[in-house]
Amino acid sequence: MKDHKAFIFDFDLTLADSSKGILMCFKHTLAAFGYPVPDDDIIKGTIGLTIVDSFDVLTGIKNNPQREQMKKFYTDKANEVMSANTFFYEDTVELLTALRKSGRKVGIVSTKMRYRIEESFEMQTGAHPYDIIVGVGDVSEPKPSPMGLLCAMESLGVNREDVLYVGDSYIDAETAKNAGVDFGAVTTGTTTRYDFEKHPHLYIEGSLKELLSRYVNKM
Repeated sequence: MKDHKAFIFDFDLTLADSSKGILMCFKHTLAAFGYPVPDDDIIKGTIGLTIVDSFDVLTGIKNNPQREQMKKFYTDKANEVMSANTFFYEDTVELLTALRKSGRKVGIVSTKMRYRIEESFEMQTGAHPYDIIVGVGDVSEPKPSPMGLLCAMESLGVNREDVLYVGDSYIDAETAKNAGVDFGAVTTGTTTRYDFEKHPHLYIEGSLKELLSRYVNKM
């Protein structure tokens, strides 16, 4: 087993189940702009995309001219409800803390805004078990561009061969490939094991704990 020095994670559906808050915000926005509200599973299938790209998918209109207005409306609603409706997986904080105690670096690279992730950790756990967060507002290109991962790696002072990127979606798999780093998949999102098999990966596990138990003793 490769002994990675740095573990960088996606956020939504990798470290926490934020689907309740996300569904609330998308449904609220789509209804307000007069669009049909899709089934929950269809909305969940867009998690990992940027907000504006998600609206293109959910409205069926590429480069929807209302996408920026809808993003602002979504963000205003998210300021009210998102962090309170984001629920960390049972072992997330324990596992990230253990990784750091073992001398490894821990980062988060997400299409969520950095302040939202910080707020969710503070509100739901009171813990900050990470060394860096790179959110969608911190880079000019969102995932699957490698820009966020490369930014995190530079800040952490690690090389490509030192990093395992952990995520729940095919977008995360593509991001890891584009950055030239190893990828560990967790099937806590909507991407299946079958779909992950199509992408380069070291591991495919059913949960964060299953994957990280390879690296952290006594979990």
